[in-house]
Amino acid sequence: MTSNTGHMGAKVVVIGGGTGSFTLLNGLKNYTSHLTAIVNMADDGGSTGVLRDELGALPPGDVRQCLVALSESPRVRDLFNYRFSEGTFEGHAFGNIFLTALEKMTGSFAEAVDVADEVLNVRGRVVPVTLDNVHLIMKKRSGKKIIGEYQIGNMKFDLGEGRPELELSPPAVINPEASEAIADADIVVIAPGNLYGSIAPALIVKGMKEALQKTTAKIVYVCNLVTKPGQTDNFKVHDFADEIERFIGANVLDTVLYNTEHPEESLLEKYSRDKEFGVEYDHPILSAKHYTAKGTSLISKKLPKKVAGDKISATRAFIRHDSDVIARQLMKIYFS
Repeated sequence: MTSNTGHMGAKVVVIGGGTGSFTLLNGLKNYTSHLTAIVNMADDGGSTGVLRDELGALPPGDVRQCLVALSESPRVRDLFNYRFSEGTFEGHAFGNIFLTALEKMTGSFAEAVDVADEVLNVRGRVVPVTLDNVHLIMKKRSGKKIIGEYQIGNMKFDLGEGRPELELSPPAVINPEASEAIADADIVVIAPGNLYGSIAPALIVKGMKEALQKTTAKIVYVCNLVTKPGQTDNFKVHDFADEIERFIGANVLDTVLYNTEHPEESLLEKYSRDKEFGVEYDHPILSAKHYTAKGTSLISKKLPKKVAGDKISATRAFIRHDSDVIARQLMKIYFS
């Protein structure tokens, strides 16, 4: 199958946020024009957090990444990803400021995304999972609440308390456009990413469970490559999938796609220093699940592109998914 065969093909919906969705969309856009990215709207870290706090804007960061992934205009893609490294705008991505300005000008974040679609010449569309201004909350057994996606996504959990309970405040309702896209899809893909800080907030929106239960689409989860210290220590593939379905509130997965290749030893050593390890898999457990577990080599051999002003990506090697390999696997699932 070549990258030109699917432009009139599958209607694919990707649910998630951040780099996980970005990676999947980058590959999928070469195989189909019918792409919808449904994006988590609880982000409150970095540039996005500042814009939310100072301007009362809805979070633009994950939406920007998905718009950039689907853009057919390379120079504008680079512009939207450009991050200021000094001055008043230090740390801000241009695309975040652009989306916030559009929201303020039009009075509608959805309209801001539509205008950005045109500017970026996007193949497909980007849909916020909710248009409610929400924050992620984690409830502890003691009754204490941890507020904020960034804090929750980067803290160490008390693993003795069991799996974390998450909610959105105020309770968010699914964007009708997102619900319609799921109903009309051939494949719904739940992206890899920060399980509790990026993926869960998109799945616990009111109406998501019903949308995923009603759709006739094949529902696929692409599992993470590495564990996150203090949150998913010792998680295997089935543990990640179990958490995905726990947040959805129903056993809706048809296929779980996971990696079977060991990264280069030098990369593993760098990650292990930070207590991050490759996600292992247990064949007997996976074979007993209601979904089909499909393992294959999913690790990218390409070096990540350096983004101007992004100090983090410039200083770290990445174990990353291969966007084209995943896209081809998803197309095989569609045609099977």
